[in-house]
Amino acid sequence: MKHINKGKEPASLLAHRKKIHADYDNYVEKDDLRDSLLEEQGHICCYCMQRISINQMKIEHRKSQSQYPELQLNYCNLLGACKGNDGEPKHLPRHCDTSKGEQEITINPVDKLKNCEKLIKYRNNGRIYSDDPVIDKELNKIMILNTQTLVNNREAIIDQIKEDITRIKGKTAAWPISEVKKKIQQYESQTDGKYKPYCQVVVYFLKKRFAKELA
Repeated sequence: MKHINKGKEPASLLAHRKKIHADYDNYVEKDDLRDSLLEEQGHICCYCMQRISINQMKIEHRKSQSQYPELQLNYCNLLGACKGNDGEPKHLPRHCDTSKGEQEITINPVDKLKNCEKLIKYRNNGRIYSDDPVIDKELNKIMILNTQTLVNNREAIIDQIKEDITRIKGKTAAWPISEVKKKIQQYESQTDGKYKPYCQVVVYFLKKRFAKELA
């Protein structure tokens, strides 16, 4: 999960909110909202970090509309999420917003004080976890972020980074810190307005492995 810096809400959402009897359902310019969410999130899902697009995403209410109707048009409560296997065969496990539904969670990718990047960790085998038992439960039981496909994707990107850096000097040589820093910068930055899928997994892995050298 990557921290999201919320930008300026779309003008159409602001204008709609000022209308009498405005709600989320009668907001018809949702593509404006999707564009804004994609831009500020670098076209990755707010939870699992896989690639999303305007035609392959959901608008997530972090705090549900049914329980918090006053927040249904609050831009800070709106995020872009993947479809999480919504509409796919039942044997494919649901995840992210599709699994979460109206359940409430404490982890918040928008929160500046409790930065999600500092609360979430990744194992070399691709599994996501947290030392905070509440958040760990949310990751595993509510958002189901350890489905096998997501675990495999995260493990694959870790393995690829290992291969990329090892190829520079060979298996027996120490990884060059200059190249490690370059990789971190690549995965912390957007290219053509997009983050690389699962970018924070790579950043976490490299910063943990080279904590002393990067200090």
